[in-house]
Amino acid sequence: MAQVVSALLDSFDDISKAAPEPIYLQIKNTIERRIESGEWPAGQKLPSENELVDALGVSRMTINRALRELTQQGLVRRVHGIGSFVAEAPRHASLIELQDIALEIEQRGRRYGTEVLLQEEIPAPAEVAAQMELPAGSPVFHLHALHLQDDLPLQLENRYVNPRAMPEFIAQDFTRVTATTYLLQQFKPDEMEHRVSAVMPDAATRRRLALNDGQPCLQLTRRTWKDARVVTHVTLTYPGERYELGARYATDQYSLR
Repeated sequence: MAQVVSALLDSFDDISKAAPEPIYLQIKNTIERRIESGEWPAGQKLPSENELVDALGVSRMTINRALRELTQQGLVRRVHGIGSFVAEAPRHASLIELQDIALEIEQRGRRYGTEVLLQEEIPAPAEVAAQMELPAGSPVFHLHALHLQDDLPLQLENRYVNPRAMPEFIAQDFTRVTATTYLLQQFKPDEMEHRVSAVMPDAATRRRLALNDGQPCLQLTRRTWKDARVVTHVTLTYPGERYELGARYATDQYSLR
């Protein structure tokens, strides 16, 4: 990692306080050229503000202005508490297909990671029981997991599973296989329901997804049925600026009403 940072800092060797251009603009232009040439690919982490201050002998305000303007241009993405990265096009998730986020990330040549935050059997709260079409207080399996690309959070999963339909679910190691992959290996859904909304995340969600105050999220809620029984009810929350949701249909399958 130190070698990577050193190589990135070498890109700023031509910054000069004697040049007519303001220092912040020289820094900004240097980063912009590296991005537009492809030398710094999407997802590349930039040197930290402290590293740039120490290496260039300039003020933090100068560095901050350069990065702020690049962020406003959409070339750089700043993640609170983690750092600044070369921005990439938002990832695209299908509303129709059941996709494994680990596979999506790995197919892009990126590194997938996960953190299992909760894995438990609980009495279903009233709202969850209603979604699962179960009596309130019925036992359900609960999985709360965070999915990451190159150590950056991309999806927060909050899933409930009917134990009668999937009795072995709770015993799985979801650091080795995603819940989506496991469930698709067990059954083929008869019916699915999707709901998408834009939400302002609470403090815990902002912390998990490394979001700044005021940044919205996309939320996909999905229920899946097999043999007239809800097998799983899941809410997937995505950072709005890092993900988009969409679908493509064959028009001969649908009619206008």
